[in-house]
Amino acid sequence: TLMRKHAIINNRKIGKNNPCFLIGEIGINHNGDIENVFRLIDAAVDAKFDAVKFQKRTPKECVPVDQWEIMRETPWGLISYIDYKEKIELNFDDYKKIIDYANKKNITWFASCWDESSVDFMEELNIPCYKIASASITNLDLLRKISRTKRPVMMSTGMSTMKEIQTAVEILDCDNFLLAHSTSSYPANYQELNLNMIKTLGRIYDCPIGYSGHEVGLSTTISTVALGATFIERHITLSRAMWGTDHSASVEPQGMIKLARDIRLVESAMGDGVKKVYDSEKPIIAKLRGNS
Repeated sequence: TLMRKHAIINNRKIGKNNPCFLIGEIGINHNGDIENVFRLIDAAVDAKFDAVKFQKRTPKECVPVDQWEIMRETPWGLISYIDYKEKIELNFDDYKKIIDYANKKNITWFASCWDESSVDFMEELNIPCYKIASASITNLDLLRKISRTKRPVMMSTGMSTMKEIQTAVEILDCDNFLLAHSTSSYPANYQELNLNMIKTLGRIYDCPIGYSGHEVGLSTTISTVALGATFIERHITLSRAMWGTDHSASVEPQGMIKLARDIRLVESAMGDGVKKVYDSEKPIIAKLRGNS
């Protein structure tokens, strides 16, 4: 395969010995409101995140037909699931505004496409990177279409077997490829995070390995840096109390600041693994060991 240890997204190098690439997954947490998107981008910029990520669907293509008419209580009243899915989609003009805003704020944007029409939609917007959601790993036609674009690809691996991951990797075989360990329950149970998979994937695949977290809290996500995660994605929200499925497992603006700060602290603390006596220790040696 063409895999390499580093990937480049929007001129930013991702991989070992580079700062961890921090992604705020806006997903559908904007609840269909572009003003919420702008506020979430601001929060990501304030927290010094590197990127924000969206989800793009053509609901009639990717929502199973047997779910269309299920009624759902929403901010727009009691409506069918397919109507709800249509309402939370952002249109082409919305994305143009979002891209202008992200460029102005100097933050990278990208998206996961859940169906083939969404790939065509994103190609027109010159998307810098495609994300493959865990749910889409077995959608081989979608993977083939994304592979043909020759753009960078990041793939999450939740709810997938090693065999499914391998099949997808072979199809996506590209120069700029990144793989994220993930557990796809919302919120994910700590006992099921299996963070050592980051090391396992790193042994098998010669590409940047990262972590997409859906747990509550920050400590487990921060710890992935020490396990070798070169990029980290967490869902972000203006408030966990907002209406919607993903808010409860998302990080609020204050948490985003703490997450980014602590990840940078852990990075700076990792060192090179070569034992040395620091200048700061020398007065202590004199004090505690005397002249011995």
